[in-house]
Amino acid sequence: MVLIFMTQQIQDQLLQVEGRVQKKSMRRWLMLAVVLLATFMNALDTFIVNVAVPSIESNIHATFAEVQFVIAGYTLGYAVVLVTGGRLGDIYGRKRLFLIGVAGFTLSSALCGFAPTPTLLILFRLLQGILAALMTPQVLALIQINFQGHERALAFSAFSITIGLASVLGQLIGGFLLATNILDLGWRSIFLVNMPIGVVAFLAALLLVQEFHPSSHLQVDLGGVITLFLALFLLVYPLIEGGNERWPLWSFACLVLSLLLLVIFALYEQWLTRRGKSPLVPLSLFRERAFLAGLLSILLSNTLFGGILLVLPFYLQDGLHYTPVQSGLVVMVMGIAFLLTSLASAGIIRRLGNRTLPLGAILILVGYLCIFLVVRFLVPLYGIAPLLLASVVVGSGNGVLMSQLLTKTLEGINHKHVGAASGIFSTTQQIANALGVAVLGVIFASIAKGTGYINAANISFLIIGLASVGLFLTVMLFPNMSGSPHK
Repeated sequence: MVLIFMTQQIQDQLLQVEGRVQKKSMRRWLMLAVVLLATFMNALDTFIVNVAVPSIESNIHATFAEVQFVIAGYTLGYAVVLVTGGRLGDIYGRKRLFLIGVAGFTLSSALCGFAPTPTLLILFRLLQGILAALMTPQVLALIQINFQGHERALAFSAFSITIGLASVLGQLIGGFLLATNILDLGWRSIFLVNMPIGVVAFLAALLLVQEFHPSSHLQVDLGGVITLFLALFLLVYPLIEGGNERWPLWSFACLVLSLLLLVIFALYEQWLTRRGKSPLVPLSLFRERAFLAGLLSILLSNTLFGGILLVLPFYLQDGLHYTPVQSGLVVMVMGIAFLLTSLASAGIIRRLGNRTLPLGAILILVGYLCIFLVVRFLVPLYGIAPLLLASVVVGSGNGVLMSQLLTKTLEGINHKHVGAASGIFSTTQQIANALGVAVLGVIFASIAKGTGYINAANISFLIIGLASVGLFLTVMLFPNMSGSPHK
């Protein structure tokens, strides 16, 4: 009887434990849905604003330069604060920083929606970018901490899917809001649509996001924050605005000063580390081979992708005389291919394992070279169809690459530094996008001035294709690239 009673008690305890495990597992996936909702809101805002540029320009009498900075101001604020935002999550808690970011982003979206002048709209967009930079690194950190192995790869794939979905729906939702003109809000609705999304994400995060005890020995590196902020500002601002003003002397001076400040920042962080202090960026991160390979890979892939997204619309509109709507639909093919491949990425990773990254790099290489070849030889004969097929290959390659790149880059990072690592990764993405636009913009514009848009596009596509060979080399820097598929 005693044995039967003890057996029953053990079974009851096992059932209770199993129930708690299932409940914890369910909570993790619900948490993922919440943080991805906030990610969707942020990414949607990046893509939706472009649609409303003409309406903003006419409605509040903004100059073309002011409208450009409505877009650039967000990117600037976002890029220069990402590393700091990630580190603050390490120090004060990821849930706390995530909630601050979501609440602030929602409020700043409302301020953008009601901005009466171009100057205030630019300031509120800058604020919106800064608050997004507090929120985004926490999403990557929470995924890294809450999930392991195949589940982590699946969660990061869901993150990539969310970005892809926002890139596709941004144009459509923006066009719908402007066409329907709900409550006669016009362009303001593209910012105000964030309010209900933000409120839902904030309230759900209060209940579902679990706080991890912050590292008590970490402290805010104020000197590092200020130095890195200035360095990144002087790097990103001329990359965004220098091309618009035909690269004046001040833009080159800013870039040189930025590099000098980055060297000073690295020396300062090293000095703090030797004294046992808490640096903003733990330099030990860069001794992780996978982390360094990931940064190089995302830098090159986003530079090339930013360049193709700049050159392709010019080629379609000024070279082939497509309308902006037709051009947008062609470019959107890449986004749809990225989204569909991201949806299939979990199965791809299970089958190919570590071979997923080289496959993505090869598809990107083949896709970019195909774009050059079809633009040079096939489009004049057969129209746009071959270009659409090449664009599908590029989008698919980026979907395959990004599905595992985040996982492999962050997998060896200590949890107490994962916020800083996430911030560095995201900052590299933003700098790469700006770098691609700046470098390819200079090349394209200088050639187009002499020989026209068609020839400029041909040469730009060739440069992108040849440079994509480097992407295959960077992904091969990851450890165990010859590994077998996951079991």
